[in-house]
Amino acid sequence: MNVPQRPGADLREAVQRRGSLWQTIKAVSWSFFGVRRSADHAEDVSKLNPVHVVIVGLTLAALFVLGLVALVNWVIGSGVAAGY
Repeated sequence: MNVPQRPGADLREAVQRRGSLWQTIKAVSWSFFGVRRSADHAEDVSKLNPVHVVIVGLTLAALFVLGLVALVNWVIGSGVAAGY
């Protein structure tokens, strides 16, 4: 027999998880790459704090964009793209 839970109880439980920063960075990096084994994904879902995943995801996305902007500025500044 299923006992009804309070609304938001699953979210409260998920936010209490204590996954490590390195685990979170690895999971988000694999997600950016787009390749992940389902067993590893299930393990991450059960261990990682979703708030940490969002924060790390936004941080890595910002670093990726800043890296691309820096690369484009470097290429333009070096004169390599002047012939096009």
